[in-house]
Amino acid sequence: MSTELSLHHRRRAPTEDEVAAIPWMKVLDDHQREQVLAELKVGDALPGDYVCRTGRQVTYWFGVVDGLLKMSSDNIDGVSMTFTGVPPGGWFGEGTALKREPYKYNIQALRKSTVAGLPVHTFHWLLDHSIGFNRFVMNQINERLGQFIAAREIDRMNNPDARVARSLAALFNPVLYPGVGEVLRITQQELAYLVGLSRQRVNEALSALQEQGVIRVEYGGLRVLSAEALRSRVFARHETP
Repeated sequence: MSTELSLHHRRRAPTEDEVAAIPWMKVLDDHQREQVLAELKVGDALPGDYVCRTGRQVTYWFGVVDGLLKMSSDNIDGVSMTFTGVPPGGWFGEGTALKREPYKYNIQALRKSTVAGLPVHTFHWLLDHSIGFNRFVMNQINERLGQFIAAREIDRMNNPDARVARSLAALFNPVLYPGVGEVLRITQQELAYLVGLSRQRVNEALSALQEQGVIRVEYGGLRVLSAEALRSRVFARHETP
């Protein structure tokens, strides 16, 4: 059984391709980049591995190079609530890193994933020395705030089709997850875990979106044919009484 400690022990230096997949590296100057590369680590998370857990003190700012993670928390009754998925290109936990406080959520690998970690002290060093990095982090926080507000509003509807559409729209967010592009590598079972519905119900919602020409279900993933149409269907569902 994999554990958080074993993931920590699997950390290594990133490859050139892995560094190239990190969206904020391009805003750094040569000195800043050299400093980051000296301390940046990646780890190969296995399915079920926890990248971070509720109550643990923050030590890294994390991002997904490849794979798929889920963000969730457990209530006092032990029931888990999933907030969102984190696909390739996504970096998360900047609010926790900024405040240097314990995590208030769990991040767990849904499949084999490559996760990058920037030490929290280097994260703060970049904030002190890079205007471009500050702008990146600010955009992240602003975009994520809008994402969670929209998610909370739509979840109140308890409409399965809207929940599936919202989750897909969130996962195809080009600001938060620039590594996804037009095709999201995800299975219907993984999407069901993120949305909190059965695989059968998710399949019905995806079939409806495909019939409307919004997405196309492909082998091993989903292709968005119109991101704007997908987002409009989210809001159209939200406005239906």
